[in-house]
Amino acid sequence: QVQLVESGGGLVQAGGSLRLSCAASGRTFNSYAMGWFRQIPGKERELVATINWTTGDTYYPDSVKGRFTISRDKAKNTVYLQMNSLKPEDTAVYYCAAGPSLRVPVTSTPFRYWGQGTQVTVSS
Repeated sequence: QVQLVESGGGLVQAGGSLRLSCAASGRTFNSYAMGWFRQIPGKERELVATINWTTGDTYYPDSVKGRFTISRDKAKNTVYLQMNSLKPEDTAVYYCAAGPSLRVPVTSTPFRYWGQGTQVTVSS
């Protein structure tokens, strides 16, 4: 059973940085993609970044492109989300996700497994 455990959330001022981590276990992740999503209460879940585990190819929506970077450490089975130039509108619960995919996902469709989420709050 795949388990994903996020860490690294917290409170930061606008313009600051945070790095989220997601420790993954339960299987090998070749032919998998990993992703970060975020959700504000009452709003739909939003894709933030995805990465192909094998190739390292990445995808970002325009809302975070140039500010956020997703990466993975194969030896540690860990996915990271480096968030720079944070804005108050980045405030949300951030979720790590994993699912089988040979490509770099641009939607949530391939993702089957989800972490419990970590709160990120950006103050103005």
